[in-house]
Amino acid sequence: MQSDRHPVIILVRPQMGENIGAAARAMLNFGLTEMRLVEPRDGWPNPKAVAMASGAAGRVLDQAKVYPTLAAAMEGIEYAYATTARGRELTKPVLNPEDAMAETRARAGRSAIIFGPERTGLENDDIARANAIVTVPVNPDFPSINLAQAVLLMGYEYGREILPPEPAPHAGREDAEAMADRLEIERLGDHYDERLTEAGFFFPETKAASMRLNLRNMWSRLALTRGDVRILHGILRQLTRRPGGQ
Repeated sequence: MQSDRHPVIILVRPQMGENIGAAARAMLNFGLTEMRLVEPRDGWPNPKAVAMASGAAGRVLDQAKVYPTLAAAMEGIEYAYATTARGRELTKPVLNPEDAMAETRARAGRSAIIFGPERTGLENDDIARANAIVTVPVNPDFPSINLAQAVLLMGYEYGREILPPEPAPHAGREDAEAMADRLEIERLGDHYDERLTEAGFFFPETKAASMRLNLRNMWSRLALTRGDVRILHGILRQLTRRPGGQ
């Protein structure tokens, strides 16, 4: 994903720093890093935004640009989407997030997604500056969507066909998070078989073979990580410890 092709996120008159920070986190989840702010109510920079953004502060908020008007914030943008449930009286294409972001991925020029203030959303004067409207199909009895949620939804629709399906590739996981291999599962089964035999669990003798088979089959069905296997070994050791020793 080339960053100069990603859509720009424009927040128009955002009211709360916390929401700006949460929007930055949502952007970075899906590889979006360019944020433009139009007249943020509490000024900029905003320490509450930085605190909420967490790891996204350095990669999104530190590069965010502030503009006096939406028109100025559209610099370099060739196609813009206004996210709103209003403005249908304006003659514009109305798309859902999936179709809008599919268009964006296919478009050669720079696109922008415009979000309005938390309390009122975009005004018609704002919507008039966009090429198309994006409306989220939501419960008509409760259509309000939080600013960061709206950014997250649009980011997801943009990134889901481009970003890798595994957010944490196997090779990059901590050892405890890696899936246990069959030998580790086999040794876990052996450990439990041994201790359960000592405890007299496999009784009566006529059913012992089928009980062992069912237990072994259960271990093979479980999706256990290496960390899980170590925990299960540890639990069994602790439960079977003898006073004064292991």
